[in-house]
Amino acid sequence: MIRPLRRRTLLALAFPMCAAAALATPALAQPMIGQPAPAFQARDADGRTRTLAEFKGRTVVLEWTNEGCPYVQKHYNSGNMQRLQKQAARDGMVWLTVISSAPDMQGHLTGPQAKAWQAKAGAASTAVLLDPDGVVGRAYEAKTTPHMFIVDKAGTLVYMGGIDDKPSSDPASLKGARNYVAAALADIKAGRAVAQPATRSYGCSVKYASAD
Repeated sequence: MIRPLRRRTLLALAFPMCAAAALATPALAQPMIGQPAPAFQARDADGRTRTLAEFKGRTVVLEWTNEGCPYVQKHYNSGNMQRLQKQAARDGMVWLTVISSAPDMQGHLTGPQAKAWQAKAGAASTAVLLDPDGVVGRAYEAKTTPHMFIVDKAGTLVYMGGIDDKPSSDPASLKGARNYVAAALADIKAGRAVAQPATRSYGCSVKYASAD
C-alpha cells in the first residue's frame, strides 16, 4: 500500500511529466477561414514531393476526389470540374486534386492509375496528390468527395466547403446550381474578399484508413 504522503509525492512528480508530454505533441490546428492553411507535403502521381509552400504567391485550390463516388462522377462526367480547373489555370491559379482513399478502399489509386484516370477524365488539375495515409485529408478535415478548399496568395485559407448548393448526385441538378468555388475564385480574381467563405460540403465520405 502506498502511504498518503508518498502518493502525493508521486502525483506531484507525474504531473510535470504529463504536461511536458502534452507540450511535446500538440494537437493539429483545425483549418480556419482567415488563418494560415495547414502546411503539407505529399507525393504526386509522378512521384514528386509537393508542398503547399512551393506555391506561395499563387492561389491554390484543393479538391478531394474519389473516382468511384457518384457525386464526383456528376461533376466529372458533365465536364463541370474540368471547366473550373481550366479556368483556374488560365487565371494563373494552382489546382491540386487530392486522393485520400486508403489502400483497398474505394477510390484508392497508385501513381500510374491516377495518371491514367486524369487522362481519361480530361482533368486539368496542376497535380494529383496521393494521400493514402490520410495525413493531408485529416489536416484539412476533408469529409466528403468532393470537398473544396481555396488558399490565397498569402497562404491564408479563404474558402472551404461544397462545390455548389445542390447536394445531389443527379447531373440534372447542375442546372441552376450556384457554384460556390467559381464565385469564390471570381472574388479573388477581382481582388474582393470571398463573399461566402464557408459552406457545407456534400458527397461520399472520404475513405480514410481506419484508426487503430
